[in-house]
Amino acid sequence: MDDINLHYRFLNWRRRIREIREVGAVRYRERFKRMLRDGDVLSYQGNSDEVGCYVAPRPLSKGNCYFEVTIVDTGVRGMIAVGLVPQYYKLDHQPGWLPHSVAYHADDGKLYNGNTVGQQFGPKCNRGDRIGCGIYLESLEDGRTTVLFTKNGKEVGTVVVPGSPEALYPAVGMHSLGEEVQLDLQAEWGMEEDGLMMVDSHEDEWGRLHDVRVTGTLLEYVGKGKSIVDVGLAQSRLPLNTRCHYYELEITDAGEKCYIALGLARRNYPKNRHPGWSRGSIAYHADDGKLFQGSGVGDAFGPRCFEGDVMGCGIMFPRDYILDSGDDSDDGDLEVWPKQRRVQNELYMNDEDEEEDGEEQEGSKVMVFFTRNGKVVGRREVAVPAGGFYPTIGMMSTGEKIRVDLHPLSG
Repeated sequence: MDDINLHYRFLNWRRRIREIREVGAVRYRERFKRMLRDGDVLSYQGNSDEVGCYVAPRPLSKGNCYFEVTIVDTGVRGMIAVGLVPQYYKLDHQPGWLPHSVAYHADDGKLYNGNTVGQQFGPKCNRGDRIGCGIYLESLEDGRTTVLFTKNGKEVGTVVVPGSPEALYPAVGMHSLGEEVQLDLQAEWGMEEDGLMMVDSHEDEWGRLHDVRVTGTLLEYVGKGKSIVDVGLAQSRLPLNTRCHYYELEITDAGEKCYIALGLARRNYPKNRHPGWSRGSIAYHADDGKLFQGSGVGDAFGPRCFEGDVMGCGIMFPRDYILDSGDDSDDGDLEVWPKQRRVQNELYMNDEDEEEDGEEQEGSKVMVFFTRNGKVVGRREVAVPAGGFYPTIGMMSTGEKIRVDLHPLSG
């Protein structure tokens, strides 16, 4: 009898070992549906009526608390989602749609937290953008986890979700033909390193971006480029002032038509209008060399600009100029041009000119000038709109890329 009991105990032990191995194999097996994985690349294989979903083999942990997805191709609709889900999440649903899951969706910039209705969360994401997702380990408390999302290395926002990291698995969802991403499950994000987030992103320098993607100092047009309403607009977060009165762009790729415009505009300038076309703006256009000042009809002004050319725009502020935009500058004796300037300002206003014009302008008018490859092309007297003049750039044809320096005279 003892031998029989020992035999059954041995069989149960072997069965238990087998079950443990099988469970372990399932636990560390990646799951995906309507997707093809080739190395680190995931591509959608459905018919756009069906959701494709990928779930990583391991949950986030202390040693691996962050992952990233780079959008290789947005496909037809760019319906790509990045987030965290339970281990046995239904693979015919986007991450974030079902309970105990959360995801940042690229097509609308919304956060989906256990619901098919999303909440506005961050910017939309396009081809070339990196979407990151991770957890703050120091914030684990009361059975809840703080989940963070990033775009191009910069934090977009956080959300607190129930559950521990051991129950949260990296997931990627897709939902239209042609979508493809590169997955990095071992990505690192320098949350604790000062200044690291600014290495590859200058997006915070821009107050408004419409159909323009920012990668460091590089701006790329991502609009349709088919008509005059397809303008891509980039407007800086801060206006020019007596401390920062000049900026430049370099045309790194002229695209199809080189419909690139550099100038100044009022805050909240229409997003589908080239700078210079509407009131409260002035701009030098690269494709025809014309100057547009609050009108859709330009005036002959300077030479056309091509790939490799550097265009610049600045303001010659009178020495007694006072900004009405809340600028706290008190440098009344600040030189308009630093001595180490690299722009050859042949039209610099001398002291006598400034004294004569100062009373007439009364702080409401300034001299705006434009440069090409470091030499002044020309200048125009312009009334400053309420709130100041903001560096504003327009692009309108496929393939256009520029490199912008909003502070070329600093340092």
